[in-house]
Amino acid sequence: MKHFWYIILVQLVMLNAVGAQSYKSELANGNQSFSVKNYTKAEQTYRKASAKEKQNTAAQYNKANSIYKMQSMNEAVSSYQTALKSAKSKEEKHQIFHNMGNAFMKLKDYGSAVEAYKNALRNNPNDDKTRYNYALAKKMQKENPDQNKDNKDNKQNQDQNKDKKDQDKKDDQNKDQKDKNDQNKDKKDDKGDQDKKDQQDKDGKDDKGDKDKEQPKPNPQQQKQNQSKQQMENMLKALDNHEQGVRERIQGREQKGKPVSSPTQKDW
Repeated sequence: MKHFWYIILVQLVMLNAVGAQSYKSELANGNQSFSVKNYTKAEQTYRKASAKEKQNTAAQYNKANSIYKMQSMNEAVSSYQTALKSAKSKEEKHQIFHNMGNAFMKLKDYGSAVEAYKNALRNNPNDDKTRYNYALAKKMQKENPDQNKDNKDNKQNQDQNKDKKDQDKKDDQNKDQKDKNDQNKDKKDDKGDQDKKDQQDKDGKDDKGDKDKEQPKPNPQQQKQNQSKQQMENMLKALDNHEQGVRERIQGREQKGKPVSSPTQKDW
């Protein structure tokens, strides 16, 4: 068992060593690209390095500097804020806040620049460049109150738009749920109506069956007697008609005086 844990420990150390070597290699490649002003490639390389060691501040900070050099100031500010999360030493925090202040100055967000430089000075109050930039940011903030108001309004608008999008998303979700509930209710009502119709059809069939049961079946013997009686009545009626015809012929012969031949056989 000890041998087993020893093997695992050695493997982990080797993996960590390989990972650290890969991180250092990516960091060196990023520095090389940055030195020749290939900031796009440098940013991509620093991004790979930071993905391998997220708690290492150097790759995050260098990535933010590359983005700053590409003039993407909003993204640069976001990257500096990410780098701050892993920064441990005061010098690291000082450099990050200083460059973040520079990005805010480019955005003409002088109020945010003042705060960034102030935080930089808290970590290193002896840096002359930071003190100069801090004084300049305060001067620009005083001379451009409308700009500060616009930046504040823009931030509020962004927050409001985000809140509105979140609310719209929530409303859409509620609407989708309501539509789904309505559809389920319609299906349930349709099923209820169908069940009711099926029951009515069943009741109708049962009623018809009951009516059929209520009607008496004809008696075969009685039916046969009725048929025999009807046949007899038909025969008697035919006989009466024949006799009536004979009488009429006799009367006709007496009236007209014409002889007729006697029939050789009966007509009925």
